[in-house]
Amino acid sequence: MTKTAAIIRGDGTGPELVKAMTMVLRECNSQVEDVMCDAGSEWWNNAGGNSYISQDVWKILEDSDACFKGPTTTVPLTSAPRSVAVSIRQKFELYANVRPIKTYRNSSRQLDFICVREATEGLYAGIEFRTSEDSAIAIRKTTRKSCERVLRHGFRLAKDMKFDRLYAITKRNILKETDGIFWQAVEKINQEFPEITVEEYYIDNMTQQLVKNPERFNKSVLISTNLFMDIVSECASGHVGSIGNIYSGNYGDDYAMFEPAHGSSPKYSGMDKVNPVATVLSGAWMVKYLGEVEICDAIFVATEDVINEGKYVTYDLGGKSTLTKTASEIALRAKRMLKK
Repeated sequence: MTKTAAIIRGDGTGPELVKAMTMVLRECNSQVEDVMCDAGSEWWNNAGGNSYISQDVWKILEDSDACFKGPTTTVPLTSAPRSVAVSIRQKFELYANVRPIKTYRNSSRQLDFICVREATEGLYAGIEFRTSEDSAIAIRKTTRKSCERVLRHGFRLAKDMKFDRLYAITKRNILKETDGIFWQAVEKINQEFPEITVEEYYIDNMTQQLVKNPERFNKSVLISTNLFMDIVSECASGHVGSIGNIYSGNYGDDYAMFEPAHGSSPKYSGMDKVNPVATVLSGAWMVKYLGEVEICDAIFVATEDVINEGKYVTYDLGGKSTLTKTASEIALRAKRMLKK
């Protein structure tokens, strides 16, 4: 049976990046059926309402086997809806956001580890309110269920990757209750994976170590609650040459969403300029999730070849290539590999 994927074009540079990604998949003969749709601030500016996602698009998402979200803009105003990504994660309980940090051959630092982020609660639960005109309170929601399921995903990922260490990131000396629940879940799930060593880092020390000595985390999984790991994974991404290289997947028990880690860069919209790598690799991960493992592997190898060669890379990686040319080169090389 044909698998279907809902493809959200996104805002700003999103549509041109998504177009490049779907072109690469078509050139590699992906049999996944794409269902194109719109969501985000540009759609909302025209339609209004209390969501960046229409009811029609929600139905498309519900009827698909997975979805892809192009970069979207989240307006930082109290009157604006919750972000597209957060809305989808919470709707489908996509509790594990996975972001690999792996540098390329020409990088000054050789890194290879994976960031796993709880993606449904914490401060991203969006529970906040004014206590007066001059003060407001945000609630950091932490549940044992959500901690245990994301930790089980993280430990299982470490085992599958043959990593022998997992770093749990907290601020348990200050946030004794919320991070206390998280740490109790770490200790419980670790009993299911005794071959994996656990080490706890406080968030402030972790960010310092990621700047000073990130190699210490090679061949390991870094895992934490929502906001902490959002910050940590973004900090770690700085070592991979460009945020335009960083891809990610959001996994639940029976659904997944894939997305580049970067924003929509509206100032570059329509200029055929931005780096398509994160979008292309996120799309490759999507078809792997839907069963097309060989296509995913070929796209990853082709992308690595293109970046290591340096001839067809975009401005953020020191090159002069366009978005379209970079994506086309990846597609060409991946297609050749698949024909061998």
